[in-house]
Amino acid sequence: MATILFVMTGADHWTLNDGTRHATGFWAEEAVAPYEAFRAAGHQVVVATPGGVVPPVDKGSLAAEANGGQEGADRIAAGLDAMAELRRPVRLEDVDLGDYAAVFYPGGHGPMEDLAVDAASGRVLVETLESGKPLGVVCHGPAALLAAVREDGSNAFAGYRVAAFTNAEELQAGLGEKARWLLQDRLTEAGVDVRAGEPWAPNVVVDRNLVTGQNPASSEPLAAELLKQLG
Repeated sequence: MATILFVMTGADHWTLNDGTRHATGFWAEEAVAPYEAFRAAGHQVVVATPGGVVPPVDKGSLAAEANGGQEGADRIAAGLDAMAELRRPVRLEDVDLGDYAAVFYPGGHGPMEDLAVDAASGRVLVETLESGKPLGVVCHGPAALLAAVREDGSNAFAGYRVAAFTNAEELQAGLGEKARWLLQDRLTEAGVDVRAGEPWAPNVVVDRNLVTGQNPASSEPLAAELLKQLG
C-alpha cells in the first residue's frame, strides 16, 4: 500500500480578462474517479492545498449535464462526499515528497488562478519529476507546470510531451475568448510539447514518469496508467 499526494487548488474563482471573477474550483470527476481507483487498489490519499485551505469544488462539475445525466451527477456527488481527505488538507508548503509514492493533480479552472504561480507547488513538481516517482496531472491541472521553474529560469517540463485542456475545448466551453491566457498556448511558450487529441475525448500521454490527461474524460484512464507505474 502506498500513499498518493493529491495537490489541489485552493482558489474558488478564475480571474477573466475583464477583471471579473468566474466561480470555479476543482472539477469533481477529476478528483473522484482517480481517488476511487487509487483507494480500490489499496492506496491511501493525502490532499494538499496552498495554505491548507479546504479545496472548493466547481459547482458546475456537479450538474447533470456535466456528468452524462442525473445518475452520473449523483454518483459523482456521492464520491465527493466519501472523500473525507478533502475536509482535512495539509499545507502544500509543508509537504515532504519522501512521504509519498506518487503525486496527482486534478484540474478545474482553479489551478489557472493559484497553482500556475505557486512556488510550493512548483517545488513539489520539480522534486517529483526528478525523483522518478509517478506524477499524474489532468485537464487544467497542467497549469501548475508553469510554476515548475528551475534556478536558471527554464521550465522543468520543457521538452516533455503532455496532454492538457486545449484551446479548442476552452473555446467550445465558452470561456476561451474571456480568458487572460489559454493553457495550451502558455505551456507551448514554456517549451512543453502539448499533444492535443480530439476535443472531449479521452487522451492520455505518458512521457517517462509523467502521465497527463487532456480533459475530464481522461481522468479514469490516467488513474489506470498511474497505477501501472506504481506497480
